[in-house]
Amino acid sequence: MASLKDIRSRISSVKNIRKITRAMEMVAAARLRRAEQRIQALRPYADAIRRMTRRATEAAENIPSLPILQEREQVSRVGLLLVTGDRGLAGPFNSQIIRAGNRRAAELRSEGTEVVWYASGRRGESSLRFRNLDLAASWTGFTDRPAFSDARTIADGLTSAYVDEKVDRVEVIYNGYISAMSQEVRHETLLPLQHADILGDEGAAGEEGSDASRQSPEEDGHHRALWIYEPDPEEILARLVPDYVEISIYRALLESTASEHGARMSAMRSASDNAAELIDDLTLEANRQRQAEITQEIMEVVAGAEGLR
Repeated sequence: MASLKDIRSRISSVKNIRKITRAMEMVAAARLRRAEQRIQALRPYADAIRRMTRRATEAAENIPSLPILQEREQVSRVGLLLVTGDRGLAGPFNSQIIRAGNRRAAELRSEGTEVVWYASGRRGESSLRFRNLDLAASWTGFTDRPAFSDARTIADGLTSAYVDEKVDRVEVIYNGYISAMSQEVRHETLLPLQHADILGDEGAAGEEGSDASRQSPEEDGHHRALWIYEPDPEEILARLVPDYVEISIYRALLESTASEHGARMSAMRSASDNAAELIDDLTLEANRQRQAEITQEIMEVVAGAEGLR
């Protein structure tokens, strides 16, 4: 049985840990509020870029002959970008991305497709290297507050790999932010444009309210006919695609950042609650130990008094 001194030492240690977890929870909450504001500011613009790219794709008679828009006849290599954080202590935030990436890689290998790994965040990079997986490129050091320049750097790397035919398709896996207590793993196809998730998700984009998604085919065709393109849709599409790739990655980074702060806030809150419960249990044990020592001392005094008679 542990001595009273050891129990009190453990209580002191757990109290210090609880102070740290509470401080980390408050820091994560403050960063989460800023991350939510950045997402709310970006989502309308990202949705608008997605809608414009979709409409230009539908209106274009011929997809421009740009290398970034050329679809491969056979997909033999798929680039898989895992968006994780630079730090841990965020519950399952990083591990669920790694697991989702491994599941997707297993599916691709079963189809005879080679996987080319890319990682954003030190946790994803270290996990892939620990598993002895070849990492084509990684980007770290900005997950707490990503900038658009970071997204542009990642987009340039992935676009160059696609144009140079190092990969035949680019996919991204990241944590989508729903609320501080809820995040979901999202898997999206980024390139080529013909298979990207901008196509066929009109309802998800929420374009011009729910009434637009309920239009009949004739009304929908008439709605699209109202758009006049200057210059041609092909030229507009050629200009939009690089912006679409950069904005898509930037949105994934911001969603992941907010999800990380939310997950860390929840994890630290749970750790603080567990520390409080442990302190109560240790305090009760210390009181019992102290009572036992007092009882033992009283018995010794009584026994000594009896011996003097």
